[in-house]
Amino acid sequence: MATLWNKGTEATSAVEKFTVGNDRILDLRLAGYDVQGSLAHIKMLESIGLLSKEELTQLEGALRRIMDSIESGKFKLEDDVEDIHSQIELLLTRELGEVGKKIHSGRSRNDQILLDIRLFLRDELTAVRKEVEALFASLQSLSEKHKEVLLPGYTHAQLAMPSSFGLWFGAYAEALADDIAMLDAARRTINRNPLGSAAGYGNSFPLDREMTTELLGFDTPVYNSVAAQMGRGKTEKYVASVLGNIALTLNKLASDCCLYMSPNYAFISFPDKLTTGSSIMPHKKNPDVWELLRARCNRIMASENEICMLCSNMVHGYHRDYQMLKDILFPVLEMTHDCLQMSNYMIGQVKVNDRILDNPMYEQMFTVEEVNRRTLAGMPFRDAYRQVGIEVNEGRFHYGTKNLRASDLGHSHIGSIGNLCNDKIAELISEE
Repeated sequence: MATLWNKGTEATSAVEKFTVGNDRILDLRLAGYDVQGSLAHIKMLESIGLLSKEELTQLEGALRRIMDSIESGKFKLEDDVEDIHSQIELLLTRELGEVGKKIHSGRSRNDQILLDIRLFLRDELTAVRKEVEALFASLQSLSEKHKEVLLPGYTHAQLAMPSSFGLWFGAYAEALADDIAMLDAARRTINRNPLGSAAGYGNSFPLDREMTTELLGFDTPVYNSVAAQMGRGKTEKYVASVLGNIALTLNKLASDCCLYMSPNYAFISFPDKLTTGSSIMPHKKNPDVWELLRARCNRIMASENEICMLCSNMVHGYHRDYQMLKDILFPVLEMTHDCLQMSNYMIGQVKVNDRILDNPMYEQMFTVEEVNRRTLAGMPFRDAYRQVGIEVNEGRFHYGTKNLRASDLGHSHIGSIGNLCNDKIAELISEE
């Protein structure tokens, strides 16, 4: 196998298979970013005199041709080539000869992969943000559309107080707003340039790291070369934490939908095409999509801990253990995209039950409303509480729920069913 680090000896096939693992497959996702980083690197090399203008022109043309092959899906790793760094340098050397070998001056595979991953994750977080925003918008729209429809609220899984579909949908929108805040923070942390840190200790070339930082659209360099290498693992952990936060929100939404779809509740329904049946029970409409979404979200949440365990107990500097981070994080990113897109697709077709209160069993969720009414009329709160409790125990409590709407309850404080603050919540996700 062709390796950049070969010094005249070859690894056995067993060692190669064990050490390379899935890297060749996973690295293909980074190929375009490796070219992007190389284009910035050679411009900087020319600016400090390590490449001539003619050599820069030759390398830029060859790299752009490689990028074209990546974007068209024609780029591949040859069977005897270890990784994308080796493949790209091999292609440049084949085309340009000695000029192709100059591209690696002033960098290491260590800062190459650090750079590729940061560029890749920056784009991935941008894409995730757009998907979260789309789901956020759907939830806010549903919150406004159904804000007058009352919905039982529960604590300890027991009937508690009146809620509304406006409050329920809006709650998940605001939860996503918090998730976006964490996402933006992670993206800022990632958006710093490790290129030029080489193997972790810089080098004796007069590298212009500010130049590559600007060319690649980073906010700043990671100034300390050792700190740049220490970012491996932490960078992935930041992203896994963000994805885990989003997954926790989706997981709870999925659990609610599974419960609310049950005929015992019948608060919401979905078209038959979005449910599944049973092999022997013809009446079944199973929430398989939500159940599988919930399960995938659990796997997403587990990834942060897996990354923590992988990166623990290593002194600073590069270790080959880090290679396995891609095995953990890359599939989780795909899973997150799928879960966000499917959640938005499903929630866009939800149908709410606006006749829930026709069932007299839900009368008791208005006990607090009655206690508050008597308190506002002048009765001490504890006396009102005791009276209503006695009426409930004796089966004498009744509350007129026919055609009752959320606005009839007089809830007016911020964040209540009568004051959803959806406009304020929308402001939370605006770009900084």
